[in-house]
Amino acid sequence: MRRIIELSRYVVVLPSLGALVGGLILIAIGLWEMGSAAVKLVKAEVALKECTVSVLAAVDTLLLATVLLVIGYGLYELFVDESLELPAWLQIHSLDDLKGKLIGVVVAVIAVVFLGELVEGKDAQATMLFGVGAGALVLALAAFSYATRSSGKSPDK
Repeated sequence: MRRIIELSRYVVVLPSLGALVGGLILIAIGLWEMGSAAVKLVKAEVALKECTVSVLAAVDTLLLATVLLVIGYGLYELFVDESLELPAWLQIHSLDDLKGKLIGVVVAVIAVVFLGELVEGKDAQATMLFGVGAGALVLALAAFSYATRSSGKSPDK
C-alpha cells in the first residue's frame, strides 16, 4: 500500500504538463497579439490609445502564460523531481513558495488589467470602482499570504 501511495505522486505529471502546454499556447497567442498590435500601429489602422490597449491585453495574456508555467514547474518540482535546474527565483520547495509566486504574478495581472481599464475607461466612476475592487483583491491576497505563511520553524522547536 505504501508503495502505491508513493508512486501516486507521479500522477501530478499530467496537470503539470497541461499547465506547461497551456502556458506555451498563451505565449504564442500573446506574441501574436503583440505583433498584430504593432503591425496595425505601423499601418496607421488604429489610434495610439487603441494600440496601447491591445498591447496591454497581450501583456495580460503573457502574464497568464507565466502563471501557468509557474504552476507547471512548481507542481513538477514539488511532487516529481526536486532537482530541476531552474533559476533561483523560480525554485519551489514548498506549497508556500508556490503560493507566494502565484500571488505575485496574479497581482501583476490585476495591475495590468486595471491599467488597461484606466487607459480605455470612458466612465470615471466605473474606472474608480474597478480600481477599488482591484485594490481590495490585492489587499485580500496580501492578507491571505500573511495569514497562511509558515514561520520557517519546524513544529518540534
